[in-house]
Amino acid sequence: MGKSIKLFESKKVRTHWDEVQEKWYFAIVDVIAVLTESPNPAVYWRVMKKRLKDEGNETVTNCNALKLEAVDGKMRVTDVADAEQLLRLIQSIPSPKAEPFKQWLAKVGHERMQEVSDPSQSIDRARENWKKLGRSEKWIQQRMTGQETRNKLTDYWKESGVEKKDEFALLTNIIHEEWTGISVKKHKDLKGLKSQNLRDHMSEAELIFTALAELSTRQIAEKEEAKGLEENAVASKKGGNVAKNARKELEAQTGKSVVTGENFLAPKKEKKLKNGR
Repeated sequence: MGKSIKLFESKKVRTHWDEVQEKWYFAIVDVIAVLTESPNPAVYWRVMKKRLKDEGNETVTNCNALKLEAVDGKMRVTDVADAEQLLRLIQSIPSPKAEPFKQWLAKVGHERMQEVSDPSQSIDRARENWKKLGRSEKWIQQRMTGQETRNKLTDYWKESGVEKKDEFALLTNIIHEEWTGISVKKHKDLKGLKSQNLRDHMSEAELIFTALAELSTRQIAEKEEAKGLEENAVASKKGGNVAKNARKELEAQTGKSVVTGENFLAPKKEKKLKNGR
């Protein structure tokens, strides 16, 4: 699952790509802000939501809620809608921007479907983004290799009966906590991250050990023919343990911790301090 921000006429719309359902979710208040230019989109949506509910509108009832990053940088629960639900809601919002927004919505979906059918487009886009952020070719290659290892593991989980999003997160955390000694959340806290992707801020060593842990987990699960959450949880702990032993051996030889609080936000902060701003 990936959270991102899409731009419509230079205005931000928070989005979330659900890998399991293969669909985009859009923050409804952001869409309302774009279409109505209301000074308080949240109030506009609250009133509109009540009116539609009173009318028995099923679209509103079926809308989901997800934690997305708010203006203050904190993760807050907000109502979201997929493209189909959003198109129905737009019909209830009088706006000259409705038609251009529908076209934008179709374009966003089309680009994603192109990436699904031709993954090379997504890979090329990711590589370019990492380059713009100043990542080295060596780091980018390691990041992409690790992602391929991750994808093979999640494919196995899907095939073995692990389906729910929270189950994927649980297994991932078991692996991570086993090899690092800390949870995914604590690792993000250590690096000072909020909504950012943890792997995008890992060092080369952290990426390598994460890949080793996930590769080991998949191979152990395949050997043991693990099925369902419980059996895959056992395999995940064993896979994480392989990487943990390798980490401890390297740390004993180098005297340096593999797991660190370093991130790619730090250079920006140091630059600001140096300039006194």
